[in-house]
Amino acid sequence: MTTLSQAACTVLLCPDPAEKCRLTRAFAKDWAEGRITELGDTTPPDRPARPERPVLLPFKEMPRRSYGGERGRVSLIHALAHIELNAIDLGWDIVARFTALALPRAFHDDWVRVALDEARHFEMLQDLMGRLGAAYGDLPAHDGLWQAAEKTADDLMARLAVVPMTLEARGLDTTPATMDKLSRNGDTMTPPALDIIFNDEINHVAAGVRWFTFLADRRGMDAKAAFHAVMAQRYPAGLKGPFNHEARARAAYPRDWYEELDRNR
Repeated sequence: MTTLSQAACTVLLCPDPAEKCRLTRAFAKDWAEGRITELGDTTPPDRPARPERPVLLPFKEMPRRSYGGERGRVSLIHALAHIELNAIDLGWDIVARFTALALPRAFHDDWVRVALDEARHFEMLQDLMGRLGAAYGDLPAHDGLWQAAEKTADDLMARLAVVPMTLEARGLDTTPATMDKLSRNGDTMTPPALDIIFNDEINHVAAGVRWFTFLADRRGMDAKAAFHAVMAQRYPAGLKGPFNHEARARAAYPRDWYEELDRNR
């Protein structure tokens, strides 16, 4: 019988984005409906399988993003689709990588659900690109998100602090302005998709905060102090405001946790 960690690794080792999404839906349904019941202990790969395209470039070599015209829209949507594809793998990786911690089922429920959301987001963005005569892989992308995963593979608290609570939370800060720019440029297709992603990401950030707090409590630590300690070690450059306090509050993200790390203070 397939275990959840085996299912996670099957997704991680699948290079084809469409099949990765299909497998995510199938395994998430099997877990939710009780056909997968055991967590198992299958070790995930250091890196997920990837298609031959897009070409991965260093972040500093990535073309400047535009918001105007079809070319600019394709560039933006492609970048977002790449983030979502990585996020599918991040959801499954967190399920399989930390099995030794004996976490509650609710933890795995949350991250399987996150992976499922990210698959839906990727397919939605891929559909938008298709309407514009493009597809995922047509443009270069960077590997920053998975590099963050590699740097936090040794500690779940670090993974939660850096990925959902910092990188995904940054999306809550920037997405409304992006939607506004696109709307002012006459784009009526992309903002509704970004609004769906934005609201789902609030739940993902909330899961990060919830399980970071759970782990801090389990270890007898003050959660805020633990977050600041992890960030000092793993994200020493600090955070960049301005912050979307309303969206972060919806994610139950305490304002003093992140605001005190604003490097512009």
